[in-house]
Amino acid sequence: MTSETAFNDRMLSLGLARVSEAAALACADLIGRGDEKAADQAAVNAMREQLNMLAIKGVVVIGEGERDEAPMLYIGEEVGTGEGPGVDIALDPLEGTTLTAKAMPNALTVIAMAPRGTLLHAPDTYMEKLAIGPGYPADVVSLAMSPRERVEALAKARKCRPCEITVCVLERPRHQEMITELRETGAAVFLIPDGDVAGVIHCAEAERTGIDMYMGTGGAPEGVLAASALKCMGGQMWGRLVFRNSDEKARATKAGITDFDRIYARDEMVTSDVIFAATGVTDGSITAGVKRRPGYVETETVLMRSRTGSLRRMNYRSPLA
Repeated sequence: MTSETAFNDRMLSLGLARVSEAAALACADLIGRGDEKAADQAAVNAMREQLNMLAIKGVVVIGEGERDEAPMLYIGEEVGTGEGPGVDIALDPLEGTTLTAKAMPNALTVIAMAPRGTLLHAPDTYMEKLAIGPGYPADVVSLAMSPRERVEALAKARKCRPCEITVCVLERPRHQEMITELRETGAAVFLIPDGDVAGVIHCAEAERTGIDMYMGTGGAPEGVLAASALKCMGGQMWGRLVFRNSDEKARATKAGITDFDRIYARDEMVTSDVIFAATGVTDGSITAGVKRRPGYVETETVLMRSRTGSLRRMNYRSPLA
């Protein structure tokens, strides 16, 4: 591979941070305005514009639906200048559209980039997910275990009691039985209304967030984004696609998936080096939200590289026009 086409994650990472920053700034005026679609569209437009400034041959492999759903950043869309390395891009221009519309915590703009052909082309279906942070033996928990068994196994590995474990779960009716079982162990359950990429990231910084484990069923595309962040920060994650009908299986087949029961480990969802950026839209446990100050607006971005395991927090000031 020549230097012209190499995946230079160090140089590309700052460009990726600008992409997520621009998306957050674009939807800032829509925080708390009750218009999810307008906020999402503003983030999409800004993200696309910034991506097309990067010297990459990019293809969106995790996006916002199929091509006929444009003007969203659709799966298969080509972005970048067309010069430079071929890359896969996974993105959620606004993770937490409802959170933004209601001015609730933990809305983010999220994007990951990796060499071409190294991110799982997850279809727009559900995925059962399980994640823990770094520092544990391999496969200390698994999707084959019950929620109770997972809590007990993690507590044993941590040398603590189950009541000292906190599990993050997306608050949905489908999770009620699981939530009941978790609480029966004595574990605390941290419920989130939306945003399971942030939910998984919480596990990687347990000392900061108080979250030890994430479990539950959410969007498969968000699963790949979450795996990208964990590959940078450390931690274990597993995902299994969940299909509700034949149309969803057909969508998976189109994406190249033939084993519908396969469990994907983190490094099977993200098979090479990856860079990841997330910018806060509303205040949350990962980043601060967009802030208007006298004469300028400020954002906070986390920027990660799996090759070095580095995490950089960046504050950006943009003068008000």
